[in-house]
Amino acid sequence: MTEYSLTLKPVYSSPALEIPQDIKLPLGWVLSWHQAETLKALRDPNVDVVFNTAMTGDGKSLAAFLEVLQGECNAIALYPTNELARDQETQTRKYIADFQPPNDPRVTRLSGAELEIYAENEDISKGAAIATRTSQSEVLLTNPDIFHFLHRGAYLLKGQKGDSPDKLWGRIDKDFDLFIFDEFHVYAAPQIASVINTMLLIQVTNRRKKFLFLSATPDEKLMQRFQDARFRCQVISPLEQNKYQFPETSKQQQQLDAEGWRQVVRAIALSFVSLEPVAKASEIWLKDNAELILQQFQQHPGSKGAIILNSIAAVKRLTPFFQALLQPYGLIASENTGLSGKSERERSLSADLVLGTSTIDVGVDFKINFLIFESSDAGNFIQRLGRLGRHDCNTQEVPFDGFTAYALVPNFLVERLFLGDKPSLLTEGVYDRSFFNAAINEKYRQINDFRGYYKRWGAVQSFKLCVDLNHKTIQQQYAGSLKKFQAACETVFDTSLKSVAGRVFGWADEWKQFSGQQTGNPIAEDACSFRGSSPLQCGLYDETELYEADRYKTYDLPGILGNLEIELWTEAAFLRSLEATAKRTKKPIPKGRFAHCLAFMKLKAYREERLNWKFHFPGTLETIADAWKVQVLKGVEIWQPDNRWVGEINRKLRNRALVSYVLRRPTSEVRQRLRLPMHFQIYPISDNYSFHDAVAPYSVAFGQSALLLDTLAYQFKSKGGEIWIA
Repeated sequence: MTEYSLTLKPVYSSPALEIPQDIKLPLGWVLSWHQAETLKALRDPNVDVVFNTAMTGDGKSLAAFLEVLQGECNAIALYPTNELARDQETQTRKYIADFQPPNDPRVTRLSGAELEIYAENEDISKGAAIATRTSQSEVLLTNPDIFHFLHRGAYLLKGQKGDSPDKLWGRIDKDFDLFIFDEFHVYAAPQIASVINTMLLIQVTNRRKKFLFLSATPDEKLMQRFQDARFRCQVISPLEQNKYQFPETSKQQQQLDAEGWRQVVRAIALSFVSLEPVAKASEIWLKDNAELILQQFQQHPGSKGAIILNSIAAVKRLTPFFQALLQPYGLIASENTGLSGKSERERSLSADLVLGTSTIDVGVDFKINFLIFESSDAGNFIQRLGRLGRHDCNTQEVPFDGFTAYALVPNFLVERLFLGDKPSLLTEGVYDRSFFNAAINEKYRQINDFRGYYKRWGAVQSFKLCVDLNHKTIQQQYAGSLKKFQAACETVFDTSLKSVAGRVFGWADEWKQFSGQQTGNPIAEDACSFRGSSPLQCGLYDETELYEADRYKTYDLPGILGNLEIELWTEAAFLRSLEATAKRTKKPIPKGRFAHCLAFMKLKAYREERLNWKFHFPGTLETIADAWKVQVLKGVEIWQPDNRWVGEINRKLRNRALVSYVLRRPTSEVRQRLRLPMHFQIYPISDNYSFHDAVAPYSVAFGQSALLLDTLAYQFKSKGGEIWIA
């Protein structure tokens, strides 16, 4: 293991040169340039979409809510995780207390779980619950999933007399003026396509609304798509306008302070730790260098740290290790991952060391001064490092001094950055953020952006919305809107909705023949969804969870097979246990997420070593792979000889109809050649003719991942079946 160290300069943000006279700020507050410019753009009648690309920690949230805090605007803000929404609820309430707007805006945070509990308590439908909660709010903080479901009629009661497709979204779109999309860089192509469709729907059915995207790493191609759809866009980029300064000396910092520039990020000592790109390399390094972390706390009392890894299982294995290490010194280690219970996540905010899989989940108010992190690509690296250095130090609240980071990276990245004839970075060098980020973007692994998805699949949801607009209850009301919406969608997705309709009806016919059912269209349903279906999702009772009410979770079967020791349970026993726990703890436990689970299990422990497994198809995959298309498969099973529960799992799995895409290549080769993201859900699969092969010769993706894989294969299959990207 070799370290390559450098220093990142602090970042200062320019104050606003001028502020509209009618803006009321709390005494002593000064706006940054990008905050004032964002407000101006949102007030400009010639601008529809605003992109704020200010650096992480530079107050993009205040920029988003400035107009709300003047009492003149209602806003919906969408956050990719519930933890971030919870953070922003606290921040928004602080803003309201500081600004004291005349209308005293009511703030509501709405998640799927909270929506279900509210509906049950009030004995009303989810649709009625949404209508009630939103009508009582000037600020709604939620996730993009709920926003998407609203606009595809997911919360309406099917067949209810008088219900029209716009019953919910029609009211909400009219009541709110500003739609805020935070951390937009984490959205994948299907989510972006959904957002575009929803924005186009709002644009043609309402007076012009405002859309604000907050992301330090924006996508220029996305901006172009909005412009193609005739949205009038404006980008607020402090970096491009030279509104950031990177001082090298304390004298330069003092000068910037005197001129009203605000320090956004403090100087950071960053070390690159070069590791072999093999499983558990980071875990081994963390255990071998645990004393380094302990010394951080001993040498810098009051320190707060975070370890951000790519694997939930790795976090689960390492958390008890660090708890045992730190406990004798009166220090607390805690976890915060997608599998963490609510109580554990809340407890993590008061810990000294948090282990997690996302800096978004750690929380803005968890003020860290050291960070150890893995990353999967350039954007992920920059986003995670951006979590550090955002707070003043040597204060009563934050007693530590200085900021330190260790980046656990594959050795090929270190070689590209520091070695060779013309290295991008030098050990012990001092760099500003713009130069450093450019080097990371250039040298780190470039993952596939699935740009073909928009043309191939994006308009399927457009077609569904056109059908809704043509519903008999609103057909006349939206006659003009339907034509505008269709034209805009065909432009932005570069396709004909007539051809899309043919594909959708074709899938429906194939499904009817395949299943014998008269209704349903699994492929179209996945294409119309926000995150896709979860055909392999299982209900878990987590016996390792400390808090009883938090033990009921969901997890996908592939992750379970490789990382967890489980015991199969029945659905009835699982739900009886859930009801009994809710009654005993007097804490409602939402159970809607368990409605379509494949199986139910008790999670006994996390494995130290991953178990080998693969999918198996009873028959031949040759003709399926040669079809080069998304198909619905039935009969898929699991092969895992060391799993005594595999027979029972297979009895459930083989009856599932799975939206699938099969490629005639081993999984490792597909991942490498197609530059798939680290957590892309693609798996090995064999058939009756390759069952005993040491390496499964086929790969399979399910659900939305199948659609994404199809965009690559569809793009390259014309080249003699050669789909690889050079």
